[in-house]
Amino acid sequence: MIDGIRDCSFKAMLLLRFPVTVVIERVPLTNRWVSEQWRVAAVEPLPDDNVSHATERLPDQGDVVRWRCSGFAVELTRSESEGYYLNISSPEPKAFVMYRMEQGPAHVDPALKLQVHLVTVSYNEAARWLDGGEQVDAVALDPSMLAWMQPFVAEHYRPEPKRKARRNELYERDGNIAPTRKSGP
Repeated sequence: MIDGIRDCSFKAMLLLRFPVTVVIERVPLTNRWVSEQWRVAAVEPLPDDNVSHATERLPDQGDVVRWRCSGFAVELTRSESEGYYLNISSPEPKAFVMYRMEQGPAHVDPALKLQVHLVTVSYNEAARWLDGGEQVDAVALDPSMLAWMQPFVAEHYRPEPKRKARRNELYERDGNIAPTRKSGP
């Protein structure tokens, strides 16, 4: 019976991970201060569940050089369900990629200077990364990823109930003023 429980929980974990690849572009600029722009061009579903790290250079498109970096997965957690809801309810849902401009490992193309670290579909998580000083690019969310997220959000997202705030409530909690008393019986 224990093996059946483990097998069931393992299958549930697989449903909460979506393997993806990240496409990176280096675009030349005619600017006297900056010669090139690095950006995340796309986050694409990985056709299989293989989440091994690999980087391949794609055919150039004119002056634009592109790479496909695999080995990433979007993971859904209940604690981020509000961020997922905010994303999928927006007019243009996005995938967010946190990256750093640094040289990669020795086995990676030395011309690739943008290194992907994390991928998410939560507005809140991406905002925390930005608040922490990280670089984040947002790209259009693939329709298959959107369809994968919707049942999870429907099951786990519950909006915070609205409550009426009293006039001096913030100050009362700090102990700066005495609580107001309601008049009546």
